[in-house]
Amino acid sequence: MKKKSSLTNLKSCVKGNVLPTVLTPVFIIFEVALEVFIPLLMAAIVDGGLKGKTDYPLAGFIPAAVKSEPKTLIITLGVGMIIAALCSLAFGMLASRTAAIASMRFAANLRKKLFLKVTDFSFKNTDKYSTPSLVTRLTTDVTSLQNTYQQLIRMFVRAPAMIIFAAVMAFNINAELSMIFVFAIPVLGAAIFFMIKFGFPRFKVMLKKYDGLNASVQENVIAAREVKSYVREDYEKEKFDKSVEELKQAQLSAEKIFTLSIPVQLAVMYICTIFLLLFGGKTSIFDGGIGEGELVSLLTYSTQIVNSLSMVSFMFVTISLSKASLVRINEVLNEQPDIVGSDSDELKVETGEIEFKNVNFSYSGDVNNLTLQDINLHFLSGETVGIIAGTGDGKSTLVQLIPRFYDATEGEVLVGGRNVKEYSLYELRESVSMVLQKNLLFSGTIEENLRWGNPSATDEEIKRACELACASDFVEAFPNGYETDLGQGGVNVSGGQKQRLCIARALLKKPKILILDDSTSAVDTATDKKIRKALREFMPGTTKVVIAQRIASVMDCDKIVVMDKGRISAVGTHDELMERSEIYREVFNSQQGGKN
Repeated sequence: MKKKSSLTNLKSCVKGNVLPTVLTPVFIIFEVALEVFIPLLMAAIVDGGLKGKTDYPLAGFIPAAVKSEPKTLIITLGVGMIIAALCSLAFGMLASRTAAIASMRFAANLRKKLFLKVTDFSFKNTDKYSTPSLVTRLTTDVTSLQNTYQQLIRMFVRAPAMIIFAAVMAFNINAELSMIFVFAIPVLGAAIFFMIKFGFPRFKVMLKKYDGLNASVQENVIAAREVKSYVREDYEKEKFDKSVEELKQAQLSAEKIFTLSIPVQLAVMYICTIFLLLFGGKTSIFDGGIGEGELVSLLTYSTQIVNSLSMVSFMFVTISLSKASLVRINEVLNEQPDIVGSDSDELKVETGEIEFKNVNFSYSGDVNNLTLQDINLHFLSGETVGIIAGTGDGKSTLVQLIPRFYDATEGEVLVGGRNVKEYSLYELRESVSMVLQKNLLFSGTIEENLRWGNPSATDEEIKRACELACASDFVEAFPNGYETDLGQGGVNVSGGQKQRLCIARALLKKPKILILDDSTSAVDTATDKKIRKALREFMPGTTKVVIAQRIASVMDCDKIVVMDKGRISAVGTHDELMERSEIYREVFNSQQGGKN
């Protein structure tokens, strides 16, 4: 699929944002026009009101009655300056408001678009980007583009408009003296080009250092208990300090180039001022070519033009930074999910029957580096299947092929007699519940977490699911019961309690297939036995796939799969495997002390 350009990806983010985006430049142009008009009024006050000259700016637009009285002229033009200044201020405030609204809506749309894109990623897509990098792209990079968007519709309109309007006014007053701007503008333009060319690559490096810093912070927050238990605070502090230092150096490297902008700006401004005072003063005082008020106006226009050029240089600094952010955001938006379900939701999963046909799988997609090899299995609907294997032998990988968290590299995975690729992802995953060893609870109450399994579940159904998962006793022991706030990640419940709540959440879903991936490792044997008994009685038509380290958790299953180094070693009941599977027998004897 052809990748979209950066601008194409961002175009939809302006949706619903056209009016404030268009109004901002309009308000800016009115603000600038009035701001440029003020020096002309000032020149008319000095030359016409104070000096008594007859040839001064705006003289042809002033009534004769006002011209004849210097005091009246000064007061009239002074009032005009106040009105122009207030109107310019009003248009500036309106522009600020509409620009803020437009940029915030743009950022909100972009964040939503990025978030929805990430939620469509398969695990393989997610693995391509680190979590801290995705967080940085959704926060820092989007904020950078938000600021740039606001400046594009505001400063990038204001600066050119000011340069054009001020230059026209200056040339109208004195074309010869205004020629200084013809030389000043290319000098500042060349300086801006130099800064952009050498600054952009450094900003890309700086953003990568942001990713490293976020990774350090995230790891320490998530793994706080591990850090403390191994007394590694000093090591982590050193690692964090190193990340901070690397980010600082990257920022200095990127931004020191742009420190030239102000010295160059001031140098050009002072040269223009000296030129105008030197030659303009001679023309004004000795030759009578222009009035003192007009000279002051030229100096004001000089300052406005140079400041606007400086604003342009600052804009290009921002664009350099945002360009690096735009590239990173565009990478995510152009990433194509490698797992896409059927477009139709009409095909439903009718049964929990599961079949693996000649399945090979590699995380890298390399057929010479397979995690699973020659997998052929068939589980009937309603069966309870146990999977036993050593660490790293592929048991978790195997079950993740069922809801299509990953796709088989070769072969087919069938659910309900059909290839999983024929279902929409929603219908397939709605029929499968997974409870993992590393359980995750979300911020909110116990009830809110349980309703992830079934948002419309009744209070009785929630309580029943907790009873089956052996969770009702400790939940009802809390002062607030099911309204107890779990905090982020369920920090105020134990590991075993988390597992039981996650099992209850899965039961509320009433799936066709229930996968328990070592999900009772943190509960005692007696509780484990009660949960298994409840699952058999409560969900007789559901296919239950149980991955466990303990033989006791799977020995009463209808069939048990023994895996070894990504292959199927043996399949059978407990008694059958005790007779013909050496791996199973060794595990059993090591756990049961040789007692059968």
